[in-house]
Amino acid sequence: MTVWKEYFADLHIHIGSTMYGKPVKITASKNLTLTNILVEASKRKGLDMIGIIDAHVPAVQEELEQLILNGEAFELEEGGVRFQDVTLLLGSEVEIYDSNCYGPIHILCFFPNLEKMQLFTNWFSTRVTNITLSSQRMYGTAKELQEIVKRLKGLFIPAHVFTPFKSLYGKGVKKTLQEVFDPALIDAVELGLSSDTTMADQIQELSAYTFLTNSDAHSLKKIAREYQKIRMNEATFKEFRLALGEKAGRKVLANYGMNPVLGKYFTTVCAECLLETSYGGPCIHCGNKTIIKGVSERITELASSGTSNRERPDYIHQVPLEYLPGLGVKTLEKLLDIVGTEMYILHKASKEELRAAVKENIVQMIVSMRRGELSFEAGGGGKYGKVSMQQK
Repeated sequence: MTVWKEYFADLHIHIGSTMYGKPVKITASKNLTLTNILVEASKRKGLDMIGIIDAHVPAVQEELEQLILNGEAFELEEGGVRFQDVTLLLGSEVEIYDSNCYGPIHILCFFPNLEKMQLFTNWFSTRVTNITLSSQRMYGTAKELQEIVKRLKGLFIPAHVFTPFKSLYGKGVKKTLQEVFDPALIDAVELGLSSDTTMADQIQELSAYTFLTNSDAHSLKKIAREYQKIRMNEATFKEFRLALGEKAGRKVLANYGMNPVLGKYFTTVCAECLLETSYGGPCIHCGNKTIIKGVSERITELASSGTSNRERPDYIHQVPLEYLPGLGVKTLEKLLDIVGTEMYILHKASKEELRAAVKENIVQMIVSMRRGELSFEAGGGGKYGKVSMQQK
C-alpha cells in the first residue's frame, strides 16, 4: 500500500550572485547565492522542494558541483539534488519574444539533473546575448524552446501568466495560449502574485493544466511567500512530474498564496501617481496618459472565453510572516528560534507554542491568517498591498 507524503515546494527562486560575486539576477539581492538559498529553504523556511530558475548559469553549476564534490549535496536517482532537508530542481527562466506573440513572455524550464541542465546551457548559449545573466531573451520561437525542453526530458511552465509585463496574458492584445505554444507540451501554469485559482479558472483554455503558486523570490526573506503542498512518494523530479499530471495519486493538494489584492499589479492604476483609475484614457487624478492595466481587469477581459469545470485544490490566502503588522525583524527571529521553521509556524504550531515567543496580538493574527480572516488593502502599479489592522 502506498504511503503518501506531503511536501511544501516553492519553484521560482532567483540567484542574485555567483560564488565569485558576479551578478546573475541584477535586481536580486547579492546574498541570494545558491548555497545561501539552500540553507534558508531547508533550515529556516522548512521547505521540502525548491526550484532555482537561474541554474543555466555556468558559475551556478560550478557552485553546485562543488557542493556535490564536498559531500554536502548529491544527485537523486529519480531527479533533483538533495541538500540537507530540501530537494533542488534545476531550472531556467527564459524570455521569449517571437513573431507569434506580443511578448516578452517568461517561461520556467526544469530539467531532471545537472547533465541535462548543462546540455540546455550549451544550446541556450547560442541563442542569448549573455548566458551568465538571469531571464535572458532567447532568439528563437516559443515552440523551438518547447522542443528542446522536451528533448531533454524537462518541464515547460509559462511563468506568472497574468502580470502586466513579461507574461502570456499580460499585454493588452488578446491572444490565446494556442497561438503562442503547443498546448500539449505545457506541463503546468504559474499564476503569479496578483491572481488566484478563482480568477484564473475564468479562462477555459487553462483548465487542462495544474496551477502553481511560487514566490519569484529576489531576496532570501521572500522565499516561500507563495508555495504549494504536493502529495508525492518522495521529493524528486520524477515524482513532481507525476504530480503536475495528477498521475498515480500524485497531485498538488493546496496552493498557498497572498490574497491577489496584495499583488503589486492587482488594480488598474496611473503610472505617475499610482492611484486607482480606469484604463483607456488619462488618469482621472493627475491627467497622466500612462495607465497600467491591473490583473483583475485583464482577467475580466479574457473571461469571455468560458470557465473551467476542473476540480481544483484549495487556494489558501495567506501572507509571509514578515507582512504581519507588528511582527518586526527581531520578533520574527525570536519566533523562528523558539518555535521552528516558517512552514511549521504557519501550519502546525499550537497557540501555546506561539505564545512562548510572541505577544498575544501576533498569536491571534497568525491564527486569523490560518482561518482566512485577515483583511487587506489593495496594491497596484508596482506597489504591493498590505495587511490591514482591521480584521474581518
